[in-house]
Amino acid sequence: MTNAAASPKLFEPFALGPLTLPHRLVMAPLTRNRATPDGVPTPLMATYYAQRASAALIIAEASTPNAEGQTYPNITAIHSPAHVAGWRQVTEAVRAEGGRMFLQIQHGGRVGHPDTSGLTPVAPSPIALPETIHTPGGRRPSVVPREMTAEDIRNTVADFAFAARNAIDAGFEGVEVHSANGHLLHQFMAQGTNRRTDGYGGSVAGRIRFAVEVVEAVVEAVGPERVGLRVSPAYTVNGIDEGDTEELYPALVAALAAHRPAYLHVVRADPDQAVFQRIRKDWPGTLIANPVLPADRIPADGGIARAERLLAAGADLIALGRPFLANPDLVHRVRTGAPVNQVRNAYLMYVGGETGYTDYPAL
Repeated sequence: MTNAAASPKLFEPFALGPLTLPHRLVMAPLTRNRATPDGVPTPLMATYYAQRASAALIIAEASTPNAEGQTYPNITAIHSPAHVAGWRQVTEAVRAEGGRMFLQIQHGGRVGHPDTSGLTPVAPSPIALPETIHTPGGRRPSVVPREMTAEDIRNTVADFAFAARNAIDAGFEGVEVHSANGHLLHQFMAQGTNRRTDGYGGSVAGRIRFAVEVVEAVVEAVGPERVGLRVSPAYTVNGIDEGDTEELYPALVAALAAHRPAYLHVVRADPDQAVFQRIRKDWPGTLIANPVLPADRIPADGGIARAERLLAAGADLIALGRPFLANPDLVHRVRTGAPVNQVRNAYLMYVGGETGYTDYPAL
């Protein structure tokens, strides 16, 4: 049984800064824990990404800008020459297949553990993650993070800029700053995790300040056409409670627009949600939308019906995650209406090796 082919708009070229994307289906960043323990990308990762090079743009998985930003075991980093060299193997493999890549840069903040990084996590306020966390020795109780000082904040902003320059040296066309999913920048933005009384807390303007300063520094480091930002309005993962979503994101969008980054990437985008509609109205640049898909399966059409609703609501590009994981040739399947593979085993998404990673069949 085949599906109906997608609408022509999904396959129109799109100009993203200096890049001409051949269509509008972007591969979303997916943490898959296949790096070495010290964060160096592996040859297996080069194979994985090259298999998926037909995506209009690949946004590669979250990479930490410094050691204390590490979240889980075997995630990638981008703060040492070894990291740059490892990622260069990946970008060269993708480019050889005609693809283009951005790298997501993510600091975990309180989503981290000394058993993983060797360091006490840092965060806007000393409020622990309200759940256990995966470490090399299994799940452990979360620890209370150390509240970041003004110097810590300055140094972390500089680390993001340094990581962005490393990413360009590694062959990426650009970077995506991660301010979503309950990680450090999102922790600063949310009332539930930011109890600061200095200029980085309290009001909406104070709580978005850190994210805006990171974007500003990254833009200065590599140029606005090479920078995107990812956000997840009202998403409560990792114990996040924004508190004032409807005020937070218009203020963030207005502050970011002055720095002219290449795109804004909205996670779990819902065309019927007021905050998504407001972001689209206010954001003057390219908007990437990542639709909400069922947690237990990939829709039979690969998520395209939801993608096309977002295009109709004003999104410029559509980012899909698990559909690209299970279907290295997702673009061809969608274009022709062919059936899609399902994720075979969710556990294998986060365990090193070829199985459940590079062994998904193409048509």
